[in-house]
Amino acid sequence: MRPHPSSMHDDVATRLRDRIFSGELIPGSFLDETQLCEQLGISRTPLREALKVLASESLVRHEPRRGSFVSEVTDADLEEIFPVIALLEGRSAFEAAQKATDADIVVLEELHERLQYQADQGDITAYYAANYAIHEALITLADNHWLAQVTDGLRKILKLARRQGLQAPQRMAQSLREHLAIFAAIKARDSAGAEAAMKTHLLRQLDVLRARAQVPISKLQHSTPLRPKVPL
Repeated sequence: MRPHPSSMHDDVATRLRDRIFSGELIPGSFLDETQLCEQLGISRTPLREALKVLASESLVRHEPRRGSFVSEVTDADLEEIFPVIALLEGRSAFEAAQKATDADIVVLEELHERLQYQADQGDITAYYAANYAIHEALITLADNHWLAQVTDGLRKILKLARRQGLQAPQRMAQSLREHLAIFAAIKARDSAGAEAAMKTHLLRQLDVLRARAQVPISKLQHSTPLRPKVPL
C-alpha cells in the first residue's frame, strides 16, 4: 500500500528535522533537492511540501532563485528568544509543581538520575537528550495546551543552538545543578521556586552562548535574524 501523499511529506519533514537537530545538516547549509530526493528515495513533490513545513517552523529558509537552506540562529535571535522561552518554561515549571502527582515525581527522579549519569560520563549528546526529555516532561506535566503550543515553536528554533552551550567548560555540571534545583522545587511543590529556578537555568544558558559568541557562536551567523513564518 502506497503512503498517502500528506503522510509522506510529514514523514519526510520529520526525517529532515531530525537531521537538522542532529547536526547532520548544519546551519547555513544548502539543501540540494536532487541529492535529498536520491537519499530519501522520494520525488520532488513530497520534498518540497516537507520543506514548506520546515520553513513554517523557521528551521529552513527559502531564497528566491537560490533554493532552500538550513536556518541559522544569530546572536540577535538568541537575545530575543531566550527571555521569552525563560518566561514560558518558567510558567511550565510553575504549573508542573502544582499538578505533579507522586507517580510523576518518581518519573522525574528517574529522568534526573539519567541526567546525572550522562553528566558523569561527560557525554554531551546523551546529556542533551536527557536534558531535552526533562524539559518536555515538565511541559507535559503543566498540562496547558496553549503554553505547550507556543513553547514548542521556540524550542525547535533553539534546538539549532542550545547544545553548543554544553560544550563550554563546566557548563554541563552547572546545567545539572540547575536542573536538580528545579526538580527539588517541584518535588517540594514550590511553584514559585520552580519557576524562578527554570528562568535562572535558561538565562544562564544565554549567558554561556553570549560568551561563546565572542568566539563567535560556531557558524551561527546570518545577515538577518530569524522571524517566525507563522504566529507563535
